[in-house]
Amino acid sequence: MTRKQPQSWPSALVRLSLVALVTVPLAQRAASAKVKPHQLFTDGAVVQQGMPLKVWGTAGDGEEITVSFADQEASTTAEDGKWQVELAPLSAGGPYQMVIEGEDRVEINDIHVGEVWICSGQSNMVWPLTRTHEAEAAIAAANHPKIRLFTVPRRATGDPQDDVDTRWQVCSPETAANFSAVAYYFGRDLQQELDVAIGLISTNYGGTPAEAWTSREKLDSKPELRGLLNSDRQPTNSHYPGGLYNAMIHPLLDYPIRGAIWYQGESNASRAWQYRTLFPTMITDWRERWGQGDFPFLLVQLAPFQDRTEVSDWAELREAQLLSTQVLRNVAMAVITDVGEKTDIHPQKKEPVGQRLALAARALAYGQDIEYSGPVLSDFSVKGNKALLVFDHAEEGLVAKDGALQGFTIAGADQEFHPAEAKIISEDTIEVTSSEVSDPIAVRYGWADFPVVNLWNGAGLPATPFRTDDFAVSTMVNQ
Repeated sequence: MTRKQPQSWPSALVRLSLVALVTVPLAQRAASAKVKPHQLFTDGAVVQQGMPLKVWGTAGDGEEITVSFADQEASTTAEDGKWQVELAPLSAGGPYQMVIEGEDRVEINDIHVGEVWICSGQSNMVWPLTRTHEAEAAIAAANHPKIRLFTVPRRATGDPQDDVDTRWQVCSPETAANFSAVAYYFGRDLQQELDVAIGLISTNYGGTPAEAWTSREKLDSKPELRGLLNSDRQPTNSHYPGGLYNAMIHPLLDYPIRGAIWYQGESNASRAWQYRTLFPTMITDWRERWGQGDFPFLLVQLAPFQDRTEVSDWAELREAQLLSTQVLRNVAMAVITDVGEKTDIHPQKKEPVGQRLALAARALAYGQDIEYSGPVLSDFSVKGNKALLVFDHAEEGLVAKDGALQGFTIAGADQEFHPAEAKIISEDTIEVTSSEVSDPIAVRYGWADFPVVNLWNGAGLPATPFRTDDFAVSTMVNQ
């Protein structure tokens, strides 16, 4: 008779484990899943003051979850592997500890309540502090324990994502060096002014168009944008319409924010007429998805770049950016006509960009009575051979910086523009003339890829380029 050899202990244990696993009901097995908060809730986080705070994550189905934070406690039951609680609005302060308990316990330390901003766009928002003007000194000074940095991994997906693989970092010379320079300078100025913790969520991707940052559902809702969805790109391509929204915006939507800063447009310059619709649509999409109303949205107008003599699509894109501030509430624009570089699409002087965005935030988000914009045309009229331009944001007067005004052109009925003489005739008014044009009908200012301009206001902010005409231009055709 042949006897069976006894199983070794390891083999027997494996078999018993497999049998046990098979006989345990699925619901019971799911209940043993570890509690995991969203990656926005990691050590060093900043959460938004003055707004209900949602905290969420994953766990086993049916698991009882309790969140304790800053003298508040809330409980819920996980469903379909997900859970979420809501805490009452908090005042600025910290550091606090958050404790999340279910089948196990998660402790998150050094959390501050303060101000949270989204920092998004393409490469000029990506551009790290280490590659900017006077970077060495800026990095050495970047020791700001109350500024926290969160960088979203750059990727595109075909479906909306729920989480991101990253975590918060305390701002230091080591962490700031490769962080967005524009976002850093913006946060630095806000923290110094407000004296609360600042959370900067850097979610940006170089060389990308605005449609990639807009949900596919929103694009589809606009007949004039629906054609963008007919893309032959793969969903993982950074230009795929909706792809960056899915992977880099959608995972953040339940996290309360104060507002967003945005530096993008280069990739849409050849379609500037379309951008007039696309860009406000993207802003509206984000606002609707966050569910916080018309939160402040602060953009950077394109810097001067290259030097072409033909029709300028960059001027047209700047005009589309300006128009977004006029068709939507709580949208402001930082003008940077003074920091462009003719041969470099990435100007190195990022500090003025962040500083001007911070001025706009102080005015729009925090209600401070300060000037935050350069001169913006408000009225145009003609008297004889003179064109008269009246400006808003000129309460401290108009200024011709470093000599006579430059960058103005004027045209008559033939629509041919000629260099013009411009002079300030009152606190808010400029007179424009040319010996070549006896009956003017239109004026342009800074209408070029690389405008050479010097109209400022007394608050030290440059005027936006503009035009008074609606003459057809190249990128308005066949859009």
